[in-house]
Amino acid sequence: MEYNKDYRLLKLIKSAIARRFDLHVDKADEQDVVLSIKKNSDFIGANLWTLIFAIFIASIGLNVNSTAVIIGAMLISPLMGPIMGIGLGIGINDFELVKKGIRNLLIATLISIATSTFYFWITPLHDAQSELLARTTPSVWDVFIAFFGGLAGIVAGTRKEKSNVIPGVAIATALMPPLCTAGFGLASGHFYYFLGAIYLYFINSVFICISTFLIVRFLKFRKKRFEDKAYEKKVSRYIFIIILVTVAPSVYLAYGIVQKSIFATNAQKFISEQFKFKNTQVVNKTVAYDARGGEIDLLLIGYELPNTTIDSLRSKMGQYNLHNTKLNIRQGLNAKQEIDFSQIKASILEDVFKKDSSARIAADQKVPVLSKTFPDISQEIKALYPYFNYYAVANTVIHRADTTATDTVTLALVKFSQPMSVSEATKLRTWLKSRLNADSVQLVIQ
Repeated sequence: MEYNKDYRLLKLIKSAIARRFDLHVDKADEQDVVLSIKKNSDFIGANLWTLIFAIFIASIGLNVNSTAVIIGAMLISPLMGPIMGIGLGIGINDFELVKKGIRNLLIATLISIATSTFYFWITPLHDAQSELLARTTPSVWDVFIAFFGGLAGIVAGTRKEKSNVIPGVAIATALMPPLCTAGFGLASGHFYYFLGAIYLYFINSVFICISTFLIVRFLKFRKKRFEDKAYEKKVSRYIFIIILVTVAPSVYLAYGIVQKSIFATNAQKFISEQFKFKNTQVVNKTVAYDARGGEIDLLLIGYELPNTTIDSLRSKMGQYNLHNTKLNIRQGLNAKQEIDFSQIKASILEDVFKKDSSARIAADQKVPVLSKTFPDISQEIKALYPYFNYYAVANTVIHRADTTATDTVTLALVKFSQPMSVSEATKLRTWLKSRLNADSVQLVIQ
C-alpha cells in the first residue's frame, strides 16, 4: 500500500515536470514554421535593404563607441533568417533549403562586409574604439551565447504566438558587430581585425545552426521524403558532408577557444599567487597559448630572484595545469634592456599610492584614494601601432604651485620605437580616455 502511494506520488511529480517543460505546448503548425523560416532566409527586396541600413547603423555605433546604437542595429538585423534556414534544412533533410540558406547567408555576409568597409573608408573617424576591439577575439563565452541564443531563437520561432525572444536573441548572439569590425579591418588595413572578426562570426553562425538543428530534431519535424530512393540517399549523403565540413572545424575551433581561456585563467592565477615577493614586482606579463603548449613571459624589477627560487616556481606550474608551459623571467641586466627608470616609476606608481600616499592624502587633503585598476590593453595598442614597445598607466594626484588644491588624473606613459606626430598623439590620448573610462588622461610619449 505504501509502495503504491509513493509510486503514484512519483508519477504525479514526473507528469507535472514533463508538462511544465513540454515544448509541444503552444507549438505552431509545422508547415507554418517551415514556411516562415524559408521566407526569412531570403535576402531580396526589403530584407536586403534592411540589412544594409542595419549595417550602416551598427558601423556608426561601433565607430562612435555607442552600445545603445549597436543594440538598435542588431534589433533590426535579419541575419538570423538564413542561419536558421540551414539548421532547419539539415534537420528535415531538405537539401534545397540548405543550399538556399548557404547561398543567402554568403550573399548577406559579403554585402554586410562591403557596406561596412565602404562606411569605414569614408568616415573621418578612424580610431579603433573598445566596442570594435571587443569583436576581434572570440572567447568561450561567445560560443555558449551563440549556442543557447540559437536554442532560444528556434524555440521562439516554433511558437504560435511570437514573443520578444527573437529580438533578444539577435542582440545576444551579436552577428552584426563582427561583420562591421571585419569591414573596419579591410578599410583600415588591419587584417588581424578582419580575420578575428570573421572567425567570431563563423563560430556564432555555426553554433546557432547547430542549436536550430537540435531543436528541430527534438520536436520531431517530418523529414522530407523523395519518391526516388536513390536521389533521397544522395541528398542525405550531401547533407551529411555539409554537417561534417561545417561542424568538425567549428568544434575544433571551439575546443581551442576553451583551452585558451582555461590556460589564460590558470596562468593569471599562477602569477598572482606565486609572484608575491616583498622586494620584487612583476611590471609586465604576456601570456600566449597555442596547440603545442603555452608561454608566460614576465618582466620583473627589484631584487633579482635566485635560480633556486625560479626553479621552485617552475616546479609549481603543474599545480595550475601548466605542464607544457614555458616560463620566461627577465630581470637584472636582461630586464634593463627592456625598461628604464621612467617606466619603473610609472609601473609602481599606483601601488605606492595605494599603500602609502593615498591614505595620507585622503586623510589630510580630503581627496579620494587612488585604488582604481586598469585593464591590460598592451595587445590592443600593439595592433593599432606596430612600433609600440611598452606602456604604463596609473592614477595620480597633481599638486599645483599656485594653489593648495589637488587634481586626480590618469597618467599614461607609452614608449614607441619611432616618433609620433601631434595628431596621432591626440588620437591616442582620446582613445585611451575612452578605453580606460577616465575623466582625463595625461599622456607621456617616449
